[in-house]
Amino acid sequence: MKKRMYTAKDVELLIVASTIVENATANKQFLQSKRANWTDQFFQNLSLKIDTAAQTHLGVDSAKELRQASNAVYQIQKTALENLSELKTQITQDFKKTPEKKQEILNNLGFTAHFKRANESRDQEALIDLLYQFKTNLTNDLKTEITEKGTHPQTLENILSQADNLRNANTRQEANKGNRKLITQEGIDVFNEIYEEIINICQISRKLYKGDSNRQDLFSFGKLVRALNNK
Repeated sequence: MKKRMYTAKDVELLIVASTIVENATANKQFLQSKRANWTDQFFQNLSLKIDTAAQTHLGVDSAKELRQASNAVYQIQKTALENLSELKTQITQDFKKTPEKKQEILNNLGFTAHFKRANESRDQEALIDLLYQFKTNLTNDLKTEITEKGTHPQTLENILSQADNLRNANTRQEANKGNRKLITQEGIDVFNEIYEEIINICQISRKLYKGDSNRQDLFSFGKLVRALNNK
């Protein structure tokens, strides 16, 4: 069986490929001035090829839907971590004169067991575990204890709502990954073709944008895969 030309997962390949085509389309005025064959139809055909591969070989409606689901999870994750970081700092400072009480609160709310992995490694499961432990153990008495020290009550309410939001968004993301069809040789061949076309766009575009690192990053397959995993 012919091997994949890429190390990313198949679903990651299609999401990133779709992203790169959209980035190229957004910058088409400049790119088309350098590449005569990169017409609107060229980008439309490649986008259709990616979505068809998603439908045929992954059982997903489109790579765009996959990306939108991943972005939704990322936005909730980002906001939740910001709120949790703010709260952790406030608890640490507000209860520093009573270290045992401070540690008890951090333990009960899930910070001790899960925050480091959720924050530093962007571990989605760790964040969900933290949020649900937070939701379970944040009693009315503990709410009062924390807010009387100065934390705004809305901060706690925001974190509570993010527990359900992230769980629901994560479920939608997994559902959008399709039925996990068995990938045939035909599928691998199609994925390899897409990868080759996308890498061609990336290498040429990065060269054309020499000196503009921000735009070069729009066409870095490796960086986009890593960013997707961090999401």
